[in-house]
Amino acid sequence: MMAWSLTTTPAAIGVNSKSAVKYRKNARVADKMAKVKEITAGVYQVGGDGLSRAEDCCVYLIDGGGESALIDAGAGRSASMIWSNIIATGIDVSSLKHIVVTHGHIDHIGGLAFLKEKLQAQVIAHSLELPAIEEGLPQLTAASWYGVTYEKVKVEQVLKGEEQRLKLGQVELICPHTPGHTPGGISPYVDITGKRVLFGQDIHGPFNQQWGSDLKEWRISMQKLLELEADILCEGHFGIYSPAAAVRKYIEGYLRQYSRK
Repeated sequence: MMAWSLTTTPAAIGVNSKSAVKYRKNARVADKMAKVKEITAGVYQVGGDGLSRAEDCCVYLIDGGGESALIDAGAGRSASMIWSNIIATGIDVSSLKHIVVTHGHIDHIGGLAFLKEKLQAQVIAHSLELPAIEEGLPQLTAASWYGVTYEKVKVEQVLKGEEQRLKLGQVELICPHTPGHTPGGISPYVDITGKRVLFGQDIHGPFNQQWGSDLKEWRISMQKLLELEADILCEGHFGIYSPAAAVRKYIEGYLRQYSRK
């Protein structure tokens, strides 16, 4: 979730954002509208960060070769833009059968109903996020922060436990449970074309008791992510970080910041 009054930017914790800027400069642009960015072979950004409305989280697409998945869905008001961006990647949209939800905040789930219908896709999320995604409990979705009316959706594949795996064509999407920002948050990652790509959507927080945030759990989750030694981090609001040293620096920067809380 983006909440400028409650989050800290990478620069504020000493993270050099040049790694993110480099991706913006070198990104593959599908057309003059900059509708899509290719992060690495088979991984695209199709929403957020200038590709759709500012309230959207970053929305990512993984093309596993024969089967694909979307990571999150934005806040909803620009879901049609995200749909157009998906088409602009050139992938076979009939192969995009999964929408993986990292957690149940409105800037990540508001576009689910529209995109699920367009793609005829299954929604995948952790069981602890069902009260937000399926029931639409307003204190959990935080929809009022954005003035959005959330349309509830069914989660077809419910994740439980510490880790589950999803086969996507020729690759495997691994979904570790990383509570802290919310109780049922996940941080999917994939090993593709020799690189480990981590989708750590809201590493930066913020934290709020209303959502069930837990800083102790979050610190444990961040240590899990550090152990993955990802080559590329696709963050939820603050861009793309690479190489592995930049990913580590980004995560450790927030660990240092919140050690004082």
